[in-house]
Amino acid sequence: MEARFSSLLTNDFACFFISAGLLVCYHLFLRQKLKTDSGYTIQAVNAEARRAWVEGVMNKEGYEILAVQTLRNAIMGSTFLGTTAVFLMIGSLTLTGQGGNLEHTWHALNFLGAVKAELWLGKILLLLVDFLIAFMCFAQAIRLNIHVGYMINVPKNDPRRLAPKFVASQLNRAGRYHWMGMRAFYFAAPLVFWIFGPLYMVGASVVAVVILYRLDRAPAM
Repeated sequence: MEARFSSLLTNDFACFFISAGLLVCYHLFLRQKLKTDSGYTIQAVNAEARRAWVEGVMNKEGYEILAVQTLRNAIMGSTFLGTTAVFLMIGSLTLTGQGGNLEHTWHALNFLGAVKAELWLGKILLLLVDFLIAFMCFAQAIRLNIHVGYMINVPKNDPRRLAPKFVASQLNRAGRYHWMGMRAFYFAAPLVFWIFGPLYMVGASVVAVVILYRLDRAPAM
């Protein structure tokens, strides 16, 4: 019995590392492509667009309201997603006390993985950490967007006015945090499927990589 459990536990961890490897290799691939093509991903295109937008807003008069409205929309989006992450954390915590009740249903199609309560709690813990990372990233995006709202509207003749390049770098930092929060949501899908079985996690990781590639690839200009 113990030998069988060890074998099943090995299957779980092997599939976990395969899934993690797929996601890591995909992002390394994107990083390598950006070295030769700075506009390969939509994130890189958006970063350049944010830099141009900041320079346009700060170098022309009458764009203050546009800047505030645009940043407000970004803050509202990150606020909604951060709140969603909190609700998902609460749901994950609720599942920790339901392992015994859900074991037969959730593991009905688990052919190769272990079904011990300790492993169940470990899976839920990873899911909880993933949503916590998402929440923290969205919170940082909100914080930086609020700071940019003050920086971008300093009058042009004020000697304390910051350079547009610096303001754009802070706005792009907010954009990267928002991207990381969304990426944590995408990474949650394989973790959820892991609860049903390790093979489903690998399958979900493959599907996630395909979907992420379609989302990340910048369209032809």
